[in-house]
Amino acid sequence: MALLEITDLHARYRIAPILQGVSITVEAGEIVSIFGRNGAGKTTLLKTAMGWLAPTAGTIALEGRSIAGVSPDRIFRRGIAFIPEDRRIFARLSVLENLELGLFAELGLARAERRRRMARVFDLFPRLAERRNQAGRTLSGGEQQMLAIGRALVGAPKLLLVDEPSEGLAPKVVAEIFAALAGLRAENIALLLVEQNVQRAAAISERCYVMEKGCIVAQGKLDILKHEAVRRALSV
Repeated sequence: MALLEITDLHARYRIAPILQGVSITVEAGEIVSIFGRNGAGKTTLLKTAMGWLAPTAGTIALEGRSIAGVSPDRIFRRGIAFIPEDRRIFARLSVLENLELGLFAELGLARAERRRRMARVFDLFPRLAERRNQAGRTLSGGEQQMLAIGRALVGAPKLLLVDEPSEGLAPKVVAEIFAALAGLRAENIALLLVEQNVQRAAAISERCYVMEKGCIVAQGKLDILKHEAVRRALSV
């Protein structure tokens, strides 16, 4: 049984169809990337999987249980966390306060476990530990991305949906972010990753999907990027 299984998924914004029969799977601990031009439907797919947008047809199942049309907070409690492209950190709150918001679904969590989860994030991103008392607005773009990832991780998800984590970041920071994401595989955390940096994302992925006009047009390993049809779809 796949961790996440999406079958023949359709979704629209108002009257405009966006997803047109998308089917993908993500196994536990697996990194799967989705590529495609702007407007192909990649972000819409993540938003629909997270419950931000209701599907018009098709199925979404987490560990065999349907989550299609379920509210985002309930999906979060079932083990999926979403890191949107704009990160959505709270600018006036400190790093530590932002991270604590990732525990909103587990108010009764033991203090020792809360400390352990925070320590895990600070081990992964030492710069966040150094800035734990700084306001989110004072962080660099890369540090804000680290904070968004860390806030998702303190909730102990089974699956992370990550939208364009390298957007606007310097190459050195991108390398650090991708190293951290790749390391989550060892903790059996799966990733469904939307990313324009095709080569970087493909290098850490077990499988890749290519989207065009709301449809999956190719799937497979890294070598799918060599296919001419895929190169045209991605403009790579």
